[in-house]
Amino acid sequence: LGTHSHTQKISLPSFLRTDRSFPSLPFRSPHTAMSSVAVEPLLRYHRRTEVSGLRKVANPCCSSSSLNCSRQKLFHRGKCKLRVRRRSTAPFVIRASSSSSSSSTALAETFESSGDVFFRHSFPVTQTETVEGKIFVRVDQENGKGNWHLTVGCSLPGKWILHWGVSYVNDIGSEWDQPPKHMRPSGSMPVKNYAIETPLKKPSGDDPFYEVKIDIDPKSAIAAINFVLKDEETGAWYQHKGRDFKVPLVDYLLEDGTVFGSNSFVIWPGPFFSNILLKPETDSTLEPDDVKREDRKVEGIYEEQPITKHIAIENSVTVSVRKCPETSKNLLYLETDLPEVVVHWGVCRDDAKNWETPPGPHPPETVIFKEKALRTLLQPKEDGRGCSGLFTLEEGLAGFLFVLKLNDNTWLKCKGNDFYVPLSNSSILHSESGQEHFKDAAASVKALDQNQGSDTAFTNEIIKEIRNLVSGISSDNSRKVKTKEAQESILQEIEKLAAEAYSIFRSSIPTFKEEVVLEEELEQAPPKKSSGTGSGYEIVLQGFNWESHKSGRWYMELKEKAEDIASLGFTVVWLPPPTESVSPEGYMPKDLYNLNSRYGNIYELKELVGKLHELGIKVLGDAVLNHRCAQYQNQNGIWNIFGGRLNWDDRAVVADDPHFQGRGNKSSGDNFHAAPNIDHSQDFVRKDIKGWMRWLREEIGYDGWRLDFVRGFWGGYVKDYMDATSPYFAVGEYWDSLSYTYGEMDHNQDAHRQRIIDWINATSGSAGAFDVTTKGVLHAALERCEYWRLADEKGKPPGVVGWWPSRAVTFVENHDTGSTQGHWRFPGGKEMQGYAYILTHPGTPAVFFDHVYSNYRSEIAALLAFRNRHKLHCRSIVSTSKLPAFSIPTLLKT
Repeated sequence: LGTHSHTQKISLPSFLRTDRSFPSLPFRSPHTAMSSVAVEPLLRYHRRTEVSGLRKVANPCCSSSSLNCSRQKLFHRGKCKLRVRRRSTAPFVIRASSSSSSSSTALAETFESSGDVFFRHSFPVTQTETVEGKIFVRVDQENGKGNWHLTVGCSLPGKWILHWGVSYVNDIGSEWDQPPKHMRPSGSMPVKNYAIETPLKKPSGDDPFYEVKIDIDPKSAIAAINFVLKDEETGAWYQHKGRDFKVPLVDYLLEDGTVFGSNSFVIWPGPFFSNILLKPETDSTLEPDDVKREDRKVEGIYEEQPITKHIAIENSVTVSVRKCPETSKNLLYLETDLPEVVVHWGVCRDDAKNWETPPGPHPPETVIFKEKALRTLLQPKEDGRGCSGLFTLEEGLAGFLFVLKLNDNTWLKCKGNDFYVPLSNSSILHSESGQEHFKDAAASVKALDQNQGSDTAFTNEIIKEIRNLVSGISSDNSRKVKTKEAQESILQEIEKLAAEAYSIFRSSIPTFKEEVVLEEELEQAPPKKSSGTGSGYEIVLQGFNWESHKSGRWYMELKEKAEDIASLGFTVVWLPPPTESVSPEGYMPKDLYNLNSRYGNIYELKELVGKLHELGIKVLGDAVLNHRCAQYQNQNGIWNIFGGRLNWDDRAVVADDPHFQGRGNKSSGDNFHAAPNIDHSQDFVRKDIKGWMRWLREEIGYDGWRLDFVRGFWGGYVKDYMDATSPYFAVGEYWDSLSYTYGEMDHNQDAHRQRIIDWINATSGSAGAFDVTTKGVLHAALERCEYWRLADEKGKPPGVVGWWPSRAVTFVENHDTGSTQGHWRFPGGKEMQGYAYILTHPGTPAVFFDHVYSNYRSEIAALLAFRNRHKLHCRSIVSTSKLPAFSIPTLLKT
């Protein structure tokens, strides 16, 4: 009872609403496209803004579907009225009461002034509101003549930055270039050598949009403008389905008659895959000869995309308890700054915290809910700042339990559990040492606040009672005192207690044997358990980001930094995918034996690996085994025939891939929809992959593997590949969504980390996995200062590192979650707190390249030195002493 939560939405004007869903955890590109533009990091506000019972929303403005509409038609400037919506009435029936509000207020004032309050505590509560808006793109001329302009705007408030670049007519692929200086609006700042960042501003004070305007020349050699939108306040990046926005400025007419766009200006989301657009005999790269430009009349356009932002609203609930001197009953006063709140409540008689409804009298406006709980509508305060209620509770109760329900069916909880208020008995309250007991009560409340939801003490009592009963049976048998009926009664009681204990533990017991480390083993270096797990002292650097391919010589650039990387204390460097790829980043591999990529050629790669080996650094190759892009089409025009040295046919493609008509067996995992999914159950496929990986080990010198998108195929095949290549270290990318309840992250993430553990088990422990669970928990804990999330119900770290630390690779950011993709960006400004956690905890930490070679270099260097100096390793022991609101758990033992 009472453990409910919903996401509260602001009611916006109809033209700003959308029926599209927004996932709470966008997955990485290119594997999973987002269904809409969404913001994950939560903004934090102390209070909801209320005006005479109305909630403020963004000023609405009208949009027009006409291509040539004027700004006055678009925005109705000066005539746009604020539309707000009153809170709906409570959806439950409230029984009338004869008690007046004035008497309740007087009683509350008397309660507040009383000096014998033995319990007082304020509980923070957080609710989430989702604000919906629009990103718009408009191409038009001022007053219908003169130069053309591209305008990008957003209807939601924020510190918006346009991160943009251009593509020229003869450009190949999806690379960006900086625009010429005359195109750059005022306030623009260059980003390295490929992009510009321009702040969005309000054209006028009453304008609902933030926007930026870029001058364009239709006769220039610029083929397209590419952009993403960044909210600098939160660090969130807005894209379209995980890809860049693209505004072509010319039409391309292919030889087969396919036209990109119409009327010259059309928004196309993201880069195009050429194997869909070209004839089968052509190469996968779009060359200038394959297209011809068609002269067309330039026309204006207006396009919109939905956008959402999640806002965390902070409120509080304060509970005070005292003893009534006349009746000896407990008087509990509850107040909150929330308006129109129903308290869903009950009481308990022992530490089991089983809800029950107490006898009357009950507060005014109270009804019984299904004979299991009571619901009381709190009364508004006279000053209009929230509401309150007074509860009279009988003696002999252990605690008061409650959750809060808002009138839109939003349920507010305490750290994922019911609120709990301990009630002292009369002997304590009337003793001469009342003040000491008050201190003890406050201390126990603090302990309850830190360990909400923990039933360890209770279950220990159950176990103790079972042992006593068993001992009683044994002693009675020896004395032959008890009758058979009495012994059977005791056995039945034991069964009930055992069932109760099991019901408590069943949701938290892992389905694998946890890794156990003895303290005496900690004095020695952890031995190498098996191939693929390293020595235990590895610190990984991801040696690239999402944009590294753009220079065309990344291998050489990284070689120049090799000595610096070694001096910082990194022992392993993870390199990008080396093979020829349809996408320049390397994650759409084509000819696996062709190692001439956008990062450099095979000779430069070997030179880089050799340099790292000279410095004692191990090297991981990024192996994309789940999918592969085909070179040829079958008779139905489907791209599923492969070329190069591994010239497979459609038998190498899984049969249940809906896009590529494979003739293999059904997939053993999740499908990646952008390329043919490889059937690893085929003997010839596994033989060829093992041969290729052994070749990479011998020819290039890779020491191990980072395995891409391992959700796509069974972990048992990974074991086969690891056995064939004997890597020093290996880690798989098993990424799926964490557990949420109505938009709020659950405290218990055992199911999520269990899925990662299951995959590691399938590999027989021959490879570790990225600890996505820990990253997700750190997001919530650091973003909202909810440090209680950093320990699970057993006091261990809540991620994979808490269950199988030697196989957990912890990280704060990577090329998918951060960089210019930003699919799951770490809370802005909290990155170093994240590194303070992973670099002082067990597991194998992985540091993102951008964070080292940016403003965080000195801080990361200090943490690396600390880890190496204290010889922390993947199996170090974590001892969590407390989780106060200003710190994180500390590693106490190595």
